Amino acid sequence: MSNFKFFRGSLVVTLCGAAAAFYFGGFEALFMVFVLSILEVSLSFDNAVVNATVLRDMDAIWRKRFLTWGMLIAVFGMRILFPVIVVSVIATVSPWAALQIAINDPEQYRSLMESSHVALMGFGGSFLMLVGLDFFLSDEKSEHWINFVERPMLHVGKIKFAAEIVTVLVILLVAGIYLPEGDKYSFVSAGIAGVVTFTVIHKVAAYMEGKEESRTTDAITATAKSGLGMFIYLEILDASFSFDGVIGAFAITTNLFIIATGLGIGAMFVRSLTIMLVEKNTLDEYRFLEHGAFYAILALAVIMFLKTFIHVPETVTGLLGAGFIGLAFVHSLLVSNEEKEKVKV
Repeated sequence: MSNFKFFRGSLVVTLCGAAAAFYFGGFEALFMVFVLSILEVSLSFDNAVVNATVLRDMDAIWRKRFLTWGMLIAVFGMRILFPVIVVSVIATVSPWAALQIAINDPEQYRSLMESSHVALMGFGGSFLMLVGLDFFLSDEKSEHWINFVERPMLHVGKIKFAAEIVTVLVILLVAGIYLPEGDKYSFVSAGIAGVVTFTVIHKVAAYMEGKEESRTTDAITATAKSGLGMFIYLEILDASFSFDGVIGAFAITTNLFIIATGLGIGAMFVRSLTIMLVEKNTLDEYRFLEHGAFYAILALAVIMFLKTFIHVPETVTGLLGAGFIGLAFVHSLLVSNEEKEKVKV
């Protein structure tokens, strides 16, 4: 019951969203909202773990800002405004006209949204691949979960811009071998944009932190100064995770209200889970949970690239991510129990 307090807000949002869905669309709408919320949680569980990894080192003020302002951006920006803006750009109409298309012609809206599929998968896949590789190639990483995989990766990480090089090579490989001519340019340009975005954010954050550290010995102040960079990084990370869920949602319904409600409820639960992981120091207690999340991120990045030329069901994506995290959790628990037993002896 002690964990219930973290999910009170999410439950309130769920009840309000469910009531609205039932009022406007009956049991069918209520069921679709339930399915979409489960889809969002299953696809973004690893996002919660990675968010917690970053938030535990952030200044308390910026942490609070991410959990309030950042949540508004995640729910209303990425789950409601983002699809409208995408359709607006593709159809070369105003956002208001795109919203009218969503309300009056859902099938056309769905078609326009899905036409951006390749570019979105390129950007999201490249950004997430860099997130995962940055973790495994870092020379600051001292503990390993799967040794025979992770130790050799540290040697690769000694090469400057190793993560970026690997990601660009994968982008070019997918475009050159698997994509039709009409999709190559949009995929490569979006993928390179994801690489540039990741690199710029990290360089800016490191610069801001380093500059502040050179002027003060107060590490807390330095962390606060770099908080803006990490805030932007987390928002783009959330956006990359949400691409898959937003596009996958159109396979269930074309009703923008139902999509926004279902994905919004799921995003609220991901936020609650993030807060719980940070405040209860769960990542310190279960040492391999972080590793499992980053394996899941790499798997999701690969799946997003695959989705540009083959169909991969969302259930596979969700189960694969949950599988990595579940295995990491169980292994962490077993190792922790073994260490406790040794201490007793």
